Amino acid sequence: MVRIDKYLADMGKGTRTEVKKYIKSGRVRVDGNVVQRPETKVSPEQIITLDGEQLVYEEFQYYLMNKPAGIISASDDTRQKTVVDLISDRGRRNLFPVGRLDKDTTGLLLITDDGALAHSLLSPRHHVFKIYVAEVDGLLEEEDIRLFKEGIPLEEDWTTLPAELEILRAGEQSLARITIYEGKFHQIKRMFEAVGKPVLSLSRIAMGPLRLPEDLKEGDYRPLTDQEYEALMKLKR
Repeated sequence: MVRIDKYLADMGKGTRTEVKKYIKSGRVRVDGNVVQRPETKVSPEQIITLDGEQLVYEEFQYYLMNKPAGIISASDDTRQKTVVDLISDRGRRNLFPVGRLDKDTTGLLLITDDGALAHSLLSPRHHVFKIYVAEVDGLLEEEDIRLFKEGIPLEEDWTTLPAELEILRAGEQSLARITIYEGKFHQIKRMFEAVGKPVLSLSRIAMGPLRLPEDLKEGDYRPLTDQEYEALMKLKR
């Protein structure tokens, strides 16, 4: 059971102050009956409406975002705008990005309040793959493919897991698709630095079963589809 004002706020219908006004003005019904006390306890099984619209309670929220450059991957920050700040309908949910993309990196980002799912996606033992497209300064060659496949030493006691490098365009500035199975700090950039071809731009296009939709513009987001949700739940089990 949960207070009706918290229920409405969690559903993104306004702040606690705003939804209390809705309740007191008679705009909320529970099982067909008007409720005007914000402290009224309700359960998700009951039929709850606001202005005649039935609300379906979600235990967790899941958003797929095309992260724009210049925004940090964090829940909150006192100085800079975060990816969670871009979610306008989050209510009072404690949303957070699953993993991080550098401030200047764009692409697929999952934002949720489901901690168990985040743990499953980020746990090293699950080896959930991530796919990036990178433009680099320098000519990519077959030797680079071999080095990525073998794993690249980035620290004295750490060598990356084998990664897949596909050259999409070779030239003074090359374009490549990279698949990795871990996610260390600045890993993609550090791998290309190690082979002498620094990254000029970087975008993530896939993470496990999720793919970046072609029609999702940078800075935009949407809830997961049923198919995406079901695919993620298989990882959570």
